[in-house]
Amino acid sequence: MTEHLPFVRLRAIEPEDLDILYGIENDTRLWNVSVTSVPYSRYTLYDYIANSKNDIYADRQVRMMIENKCGEVVGIVDLINFDPKHLRAEVGIVIEQKFRNKGFAQATINQIKDYSLNILHLHQLYAYVNKDNKQSLNLFERCGFISTTELQDWLFDGKNYHNALLFQLFL
Repeated sequence: MTEHLPFVRLRAIEPEDLDILYGIENDTRLWNVSVTSVPYSRYTLYDYIANSKNDIYADRQVRMMIENKCGEVVGIVDLINFDPKHLRAEVGIVIEQKFRNKGFAQATINQIKDYSLNILHLHQLYAYVNKDNKQSLNLFERCGFISTTELQDWLFDGKNYHNALLFQLFL
């Protein structure tokens, strides 16, 4: 039986997304699962939006807004650490709190897989996931990623180190 997932549309970041981006980037609850450790100013984020070429080859990353069928932004998905020689990129996703546990993350990962394979012609996507983050572990497993390595003390939350699992998907 096929699971019904909600409609999602991926689009480029627009200046109108500044408040959403500002909220996500400065949410300290997310910092322990990312490389962010300082707040971003509105000016810095506006400058990022204005100067990003939105070209993975130029920027070595691409960030897209995730919209639902009503045009509401439900989150952000990133392809970062793009390696054009080895044709791989790291995937990261944040779904706004009020839209979590409704299938938007899985629908988005499915779309980013299709985009990575058919548009970017990538060979591999990967993600680092905190071993204690059951929701993210389940998400990547449902989307076909395989846990290939456990990295000891990989993530630091400001007080404690946490092991991370490296998830890989070969396209």
